[in-house]
Amino acid sequence: MSSAPPLPQSRGRLWTEISIVLALSLGASAIYSIVSITNRLTRVESLSQQTATLNSSLSTRPTFDLIYQLLGITFDLAPVALVAFLLWSATKPRLSRLGVDFTRPVHDSLSGIALALAIGIPGIAVYLGGRALGVTVNVVPAALDQYWWTVPVLLLSALRAGLTEEFIVIGYLYARLTDLGWGRWKIIISTALLRGTYHLYQGIGAFIGNVAMGLLFGWLYTRYRRILPLVIAHTLIDAAIFVGYGWAVVTFPNVFGLSPSE
Repeated sequence: MSSAPPLPQSRGRLWTEISIVLALSLGASAIYSIVSITNRLTRVESLSQQTATLNSSLSTRPTFDLIYQLLGITFDLAPVALVAFLLWSATKPRLSRLGVDFTRPVHDSLSGIALALAIGIPGIAVYLGGRALGVTVNVVPAALDQYWWTVPVLLLSALRAGLTEEFIVIGYLYARLTDLGWGRWKIIISTALLRGTYHLYQGIGAFIGNVAMGLLFGWLYTRYRRILPLVIAHTLIDAAIFVGYGWAVVTFPNVFGLSPSE
C-alpha cells in the first residue's frame, strides 16, 4: 500500500469522498450514537436500567419479517460494495488496497478464529464490568421470534457487521488516510475512536471496549496488511453473541438482570 500523499489539488476530492462514504455508513451511525448516548444520559433512569436491542423483528408477519431482514442486510452492504469499487485495482489482486487477495484462505481463517477466541472472553468481561459499574446499557443482541430462518438471519447479520466495519473502518479508511499523508498511529487511533463512537449507544463501557478492539485490529492490519482475519474474527464474535444470547439468558439469568424463574 503506497504511503505517498496525493497531489495537493486532489486532497479536497479525497476528503469529499471519505465524507460521502462515512455519511452513507458508519459516520452516520456515529452521529446517531452520539445523539443516543446524550438522550440516555439525560434520562431519569441510569444507563444500567436501559436496554438496546440489536436485532429485532420488523413485522408481526413471519414472511414479511424475513423479507425486511434480508433487504436490510443487503442494502447495508452497499457501502462495502462502494469502497471496493473506489479502491478496485487495475491489476491483480484487485482489492489489494483493502487488504484482500484470497491467497491464504486457510491461514486467514485460522488467524480469524484465534483472534475471535482471544477477543471474545475479554469482550464479555468488559461488558459485564460496564454493567456492574452502571456505564453500559443492557444489550439485547437478538429479539427475533423463533422461526426456521431466525439463526440464518442472525448469522447473516453478524457477517454484515464484520464486512461493513472492517472493510470501511480498516481497509478503506487506512488506504485513504494514508493517501492523505497520515501516519500509522494517527490512523490507528482515529479509526479506533470512530469504532468506539458508533457503539456509544450501548454505553460508555461499549465505547471503551470497541476502542480497544480498534487499536488491536489497527495494529494487526498495519503489521500484516490482511483484512480477512479481522472480518472472520468480527463475524464469529457477533455470531456467537447473536445466536447464543437466548441460551445465555436462560443459563445465566442474573447476568441479564432476570430472576431464575423468568
